[in-house]
Amino acid sequence: MRGYFLFSTQHFFSVFFNMNMSNRNFPTAFPVLLADIGGTNVRFAILRDMESDIECCGTVKTADYESLEHAIQEVILNKISIRLRSAFLALATSIGDQKKFMLTNYQWIIDPEALISQMNFEDVLLINDFEAQALAVCFLSDSHYVSVGPDIERNNCSFSSRVIVGPGTGLGVSGVIRLKNSWIPISGEGGHMNIGPSSKRDFEIFPYLIEDERLSAEMLLSGRGLVNIYKAICKADGFENETSLSAQDIVFQEEHPIALEAINLFCDYLGRIAGDLALIFMSRGGVYISGGIPNKIIHLLRNSSFRDSFENKAPHKELMRKIPTYVITNPYIAISGMLSYIKMTDNFNLITDEGIRSRWIKP
Repeated sequence: MRGYFLFSTQHFFSVFFNMNMSNRNFPTAFPVLLADIGGTNVRFAILRDMESDIECCGTVKTADYESLEHAIQEVILNKISIRLRSAFLALATSIGDQKKFMLTNYQWIIDPEALISQMNFEDVLLINDFEAQALAVCFLSDSHYVSVGPDIERNNCSFSSRVIVGPGTGLGVSGVIRLKNSWIPISGEGGHMNIGPSSKRDFEIFPYLIEDERLSAEMLLSGRGLVNIYKAICKADGFENETSLSAQDIVFQEEHPIALEAINLFCDYLGRIAGDLALIFMSRGGVYISGGIPNKIIHLLRNSSFRDSFENKAPHKELMRKIPTYVITNPYIAISGMLSYIKMTDNFNLITDEGIRSRWIKP
């Protein structure tokens, strides 16, 4: 089994510092399967017990499998000899009181009762994927993120609120606040907030972006959002565009003037939305940006109008100048967050009046 795992857990999961990890209150049974389930990728890991290192099972494409059950069987169960007793899953969708969950940007339906009956789990615990990422930024090692703004001293900010925003298949958003010695993640669907034109250039290209009478942030700040911006520039300026162009194609063509403008506008809009979220959460602990696109354009983010747009929040510009902004470089950030919850359950609050949020137990 161990030969199958592809990545160094020492690098991706060294998320803790100055913490007592003698916690014994994680509610589910070991060994536990951890999975970060998005519209494009699924990342798997296994934790055998509280004292073990996490074992990373790599990343697969969501579209390569008919269902989560199919992916678990092919990628995990067919390759291991131990019995997995529990599953802790981070889903790219809102987590409520429903019994089944459809991913926001893919057609998979996650059915916890089916996972228990078909995969023989005793316990299934669900969390929103950005809620899981928010758990990680509470104790994230500085080797797992880079600054994309000025170096800002974070004196007396150890327990300050933080925000995480991630352009990927969609736009994920979450916050985390400190209350009564516990970190409490606050998930939502912030990627679907409206965004409007601000600059002269915006007014030229936004008519080619608006669909269904409104424009959501996700339609600009995602993989398809970058493509949307590129196509809108082409239409506004009278150029033909390549209809099959992908976000990756645009990123790799950064020296092309239209691609570069699309990326720079993407950075500007990201700064604008990240600044709004920083104000909402008063996130003096920082704004953390995750996702594949930001990781590929860190050098462009630093040299773009990202930070200017982030800080341009009169009458609170001085406040915004004191809030740091980072890009997370760890692709397993959601699993790192789930691991931090397992190892340090007492430092978090995922409890409601009815018990642990979104938990299914085998009858």
